[in-house]
Amino acid sequence: MAVLSHGFGAPGDDLVGLYDELVQLKPELKAWRFVFPEGPLQLDPHARAWWMIDPETMMRLQSADPNALREFRKVEPDGMAKARALLLKLVDEVSVQTGAPIFLGGFSQGAMLSTDVALRLEQRPAALAVLSGTLLIEDVWRAKAKARAGLKVLQSHGRQDPLLSFMTAEWLKDVFTECGLELDFVPFDGGHAIPMNVLRKLATFMADNSGGQVAKIPT
Repeated sequence: MAVLSHGFGAPGDDLVGLYDELVQLKPELKAWRFVFPEGPLQLDPHARAWWMIDPETMMRLQSADPNALREFRKVEPDGMAKARALLLKLVDEVSVQTGAPIFLGGFSQGAMLSTDVALRLEQRPAALAVLSGTLLIEDVWRAKAKARAGLKVLQSHGRQDPLLSFMTAEWLKDVFTECGLELDFVPFDGGHAIPMNVLRKLATFMADNSGGQVAKIPT
């Protein structure tokens, strides 16, 4: 059972195309149920978001000194609490429906939200995939991550990412490893994307962390 969340400014169905690619790479994933939730904010007819981000502010932060980025990771973004509540509710609902372990993942803003939810769920998720995410509310995440020691995490990030700097991904990596999570960190030469080598890693990671159950799809 996989719940994969899209990034800021993407269509609600942005990650749906991953299903066919993942199943081609690992046919056993066809037995899984995939859920692709849609962010609550509509930016335009074809763009959704989990909470508002000012892209110009982000670009300024990326070009700033590390101290500015360190400040950014201390404060919870406005609207994140609402997005968290929505995703937690969805995960609870599909968990009851299927009885299967939940694999959480996302891209960019969806990766941030998935990380936050994975650290807060009452029951540990099967695994977590953080694709081009970043570190937020560090003190909260660090405290909650200690209770998730042993959770398997796949984290990928482009070294030339113009939106979320590679340095912030390394900060998140350090939180995961220092708190005892089992991290597979996959850096790549590229920008804000999911390249094929990461997709292959994701397919294998998902197949290896199914929790030993196949989702029961309600009829």
